Amino acid sequence: MKRENTKKVWIGDVCIGGGCEIAIQSMTNTKTEDVAATVRQIQALEQAGCQIIRCAVPNMEAAKAIAEIKKQIHIPLAADIHFDYRLAIAAIEHGADKIRINPGNIGEASRVQAVVDKAKEYGIPIRVGVNSGSLEKELLKEYGGVTAEGLVRSAMDKVHMIEQMGYENLVVSIKSSDVMMCVKAHELIAKECIYPLHVGITESGTLLAGNIKSSIGLGLILNQRIGDTIRVSLTGDPVEEIKSAKLILKTLGLRTGGIEVVSCPTCGRTKIDLIGLANQVEQMVADIPLDIKVAVMGCVVNGPGEAKEADIGIAGGIGEGLLIKKGEVIKKVKEEELLDTLRWELLHWNE
Repeated sequence: MKRENTKKVWIGDVCIGGGCEIAIQSMTNTKTEDVAATVRQIQALEQAGCQIIRCAVPNMEAAKAIAEIKKQIHIPLAADIHFDYRLAIAAIEHGADKIRINPGNIGEASRVQAVVDKAKEYGIPIRVGVNSGSLEKELLKEYGGVTAEGLVRSAMDKVHMIEQMGYENLVVSIKSSDVMMCVKAHELIAKECIYPLHVGITESGTLLAGNIKSSIGLGLILNQRIGDTIRVSLTGDPVEEIKSAKLILKTLGLRTGGIEVVSCPTCGRTKIDLIGLANQVEQMVADIPLDIKVAVMGCVVNGPGEAKEADIGIAGGIGEGLLIKKGEVIKKVKEEELLDTLRWELLHWNE
């Protein structure tokens, strides 16, 4: 199903599916039972733009901690459960807004039914998650290994199982670290799944590798109008996942808002610390609520021309720089005043 045609599902006060805005998710890497640390991380993620947060629930202490965590955060919390169905039930009872399970590793049908019944009682969605690393042995044998077709079959078998148990408040995810397999799997499942799809490239890697893999994979999937909520999985600070997800969505034209920073590559004409300046500008504009494009250019020779598609920009020279608007030079300032000059202009943009 295309995004606008999937069922609407509410995770707390966040709607996914049915044409709702694509929601950005992340996952904490703290011990969930450490309430203070978990809350600090979630609040930082909220500030960055995270809309749904997932926490691991590996033990009963973590499940019970959800109640206290929920009192101190402002976004919906999903509980990530593996193996023990009792943890899923406890997480729901302690306030989880969604649970993520793989029915295949929960065990016998009666245990899955117990989780489904509890989710129905509390009216929260179940995310049915299947990863390439957890594909059932019989499917591995039938498909000759991990394949896109096998992932889809595994996911839909579990969806049908829960439907037969009388519940349809579902979100589905099929993830693989193989980018092109993941893309193909989403193309296939979109043809038969009416539920919202949570999209991500699992175990994508470090900041560099993970961003490249996620950008390609999510870009190819989302550009086909497939996918209702996303997570960029990175080995690092979860806040970086939010930054990347926002930029991916904005690049695809699926989200507006926020300042976009463009900068030229360095070359032999560069007379300033362009790399440092561009990074400073990117950090500086993060908290300025404008929907414009800012250019950071390395030289005054080509800077004005290259920056003319931006709303405003700066270009560096030898000990000085230019402030540019729509390709026109507005003023010349000392190099050390460039950043403050740009910030003043942005803060007074609508005056």
